[in-house]
Amino acid sequence: MAEVATFATSDQLLVVIDPVARRTDGESVRIAKDVLSAGAAAKVCMPEGPEEFARVLARRGSRRPVLVGDDRALMRTVSLLHRQRELAGCALSMVPVGGALSLAGALGVPTGAVAAARAVLDGVVRRMDLLVDDSDGVVLGALRIPSLPSPAVPSPAGSGHASWLRTCQSLVRTLVPARPPREQLVGEPRFGPARLRVEVDGVTMVDLDQPVETVSVRPSTPGLAEVEVRPVSVGAEASPLCARGRSVTVSGADFRYRADAVVAGPVRTRTWVVREGAWGLTLPTR
Repeated sequence: MAEVATFATSDQLLVVIDPVARRTDGESVRIAKDVLSAGAAAKVCMPEGPEEFARVLARRGSRRPVLVGDDRALMRTVSLLHRQRELAGCALSMVPVGGALSLAGALGVPTGAVAAARAVLDGVVRRMDLLVDDSDGVVLGALRIPSLPSPAVPSPAGSGHASWLRTCQSLVRTLVPARPPREQLVGEPRFGPARLRVEVDGVTMVDLDQPVETVSVRPSTPGLAEVEVRPVSVGAEASPLCARGRSVTVSGADFRYRADAVVAGPVRTRTWVVREGAWGLTLPTR
């Protein structure tokens, strides 16, 4: 996480309350509104859906946007500002309210409504790195490409159980039409380890001949991403492969990835590039 601290001097706030926050924890929303309105000139908006949310954010003028919502609302807000190419000139503040708050906490935002609202009023803006992919998607914290667990293999619990299992399997085969064993529906989960090529700044970390358990990418030192690849172990546990770079490309068979709190894909190739100091978030003073 790259950090360049500047004081949040604007006292004109646009408080945008996500509808999920209102439904999930109305009391925390009320507390946040009271604290913010007592400390600054605050315009409060309660959009009912994504389109209205985007319009409110686009019409904020000189007001500093304050989001009251959860991780998904934060990701949606940053994505909107990124697509509008307004992240560089916008300092975002947040009061986390909702069920999913792990990303906000990891970024340093207090998860209590009172503490978070006070940080909005008295905190500093810290510039942080952003991962941007080749479809213009963004990652604030980390992305992960997990392999799916292998299908459960029944243990030998006795000849009677095995015989019963074989009878059931035979019955299923007679009732369900067979299909070619290698047929793979688009978007259908693949079981077992993933076979992926992972490149960092054009250098291959692991290729398709080496199955991997997980690939994780997150911003580390300013302007660089930290990449960790865990190969499948045979016998003794394999050591993870680690690298740092500005650009990360993953390719292979259809794979899904988790970007912060959202699962995306399937895709066959995706490249992420680090944008240094691309966005600002108001955090408590240290």
